[in-house]
Amino acid sequence: MAKILNIETSTTVCSVAIGIDGELQALYEVNDGYSHAEQLESLIEKALKEVRLSIKEIDAVSVSKGPGSYTGLRIGVSLAKGLSYGLKIPILSIPTLDAMAYHPDVISFEGLRIPMLDARRMEVYTCVLNQDNSVLEKTKAVVLEADSFAEIMAKDRVAIFGPGMEKSKSLYASNPTVTFIDCVLPSAQFMVSISERKFLNKEFEDTAYFEPFYLKDFVAGKPKKML
Repeated sequence: MAKILNIETSTTVCSVAIGIDGELQALYEVNDGYSHAEQLESLIEKALKEVRLSIKEIDAVSVSKGPGSYTGLRIGVSLAKGLSYGLKIPILSIPTLDAMAYHPDVISFEGLRIPMLDARRMEVYTCVLNQDNSVLEKTKAVVLEADSFAEIMAKDRVAIFGPGMEKSKSLYASNPTVTFIDCVLPSAQFMVSISERKFLNKEFEDTAYFEPFYLKDFVAGKPKKML
């Protein structure tokens, strides 16, 4: 019986879920900005308490690998690696965009899926998934234009969802093949079935060398001039 702790910190949502045999048993999350460093350990404690498990009883830790916020990903992966080292348990990684496609409203959609995470200006991080959530086009950064997905939209129905979706509405709202699915945010609950499958298939990361999938290099803001 696999007991897996799932951690999602790629966006403003800080989320943890406990999965047992691929079924969601506990979920705790907050969405109040990038306060992950202050919130994450507390959420884990609450989730473990709800299912009456100690951290030493967890069989694996699963973490959202990105893309997403540089700082958010770093916090989640750092904690996951610490648990993996300290408890001598495997670490599993799940692409952020892939996991969002396991939202119930997306699962029930008949057609292709295009998850979107907000980047800068009209740019999003996105990929294209088949109806069975297998990858049709790999994750990439795209500056949205009217013809960005023209070929795909001409062949099949398409669902667009995720925190970057709003940027696409002005471009594709009049397209009859496009459906917008609201209120889909990254959440650890959507990782539970994926992490169970990866655990059974022994798709483990090398704890020492695993790093988040930032997609882009971190760009620090310019420091303010000293008075």
